[in-house]
Amino acid sequence: MRADVGALLVVAVLAAGCSAAPAAPPALPPPAASPTSPASPASPAATAPQPLPAAAEVRPVRLRIPAIGVDAAGLIPLGLNADHQLAAPARFEDVGWYAAGPVPGDPGPAVIAAHVDSRSGPAPFFRLRDLRDGDEVFVARSDGSQVRFVVDAVQRYPKDAFPTGAVYGPAPGSALRLITCGGSFDAAKRSYRDNIVVYASTRWG
Repeated sequence: MRADVGALLVVAVLAAGCSAAPAAPPALPPPAASPTSPASPASPAATAPQPLPAAAEVRPVRLRIPAIGVDAAGLIPLGLNADHQLAAPARFEDVGWYAAGPVPGDPGPAVIAAHVDSRSGPAPFFRLRDLRDGDEVFVARSDGSQVRFVVDAVQRYPKDAFPTGAVYGPAPGSALRLITCGGSFDAAKRSYRDNIVVYASTRWG
């Protein structure tokens, strides 16, 4: 998100957090959605999403984005809600990763999501819109390795035009997508109208 929506975000801090994007994922891969609305955290439904992999050998354990002051430990696994969209972390302060998709650093696009704000103030991805090409993102993994990503692009999309293929489609090598809500706030729906998506590519270090 750019400066033209920054003020709106600040106003919306006391209103609500983020809601899911309407687009659906391709067949098996991850959902084309941002975190669901924090006002009513989504719970797994009986018909829901495919089960999360039990005890993955490697998982992300910490996310650092120095340029915007993010340092989040204890990343939580996220699944899909009943609408086949990415379920948001239940707590505003948490950062989650789509556990049925690639682990950051493995081949394919890994997805990490967090809220932009809550009624009480900024959430972890409040400044995601401020990232610029070349900024660094570090993901520590449970195997002791650290993956360094470099931001390639920061984009804002209307939720009714979410680019499923670009976000969740095949990526050369390993890639990272950071997703939150953005744009103007729809008070009637208690949801932001857009998604902020950061595209990053892997550098090991």
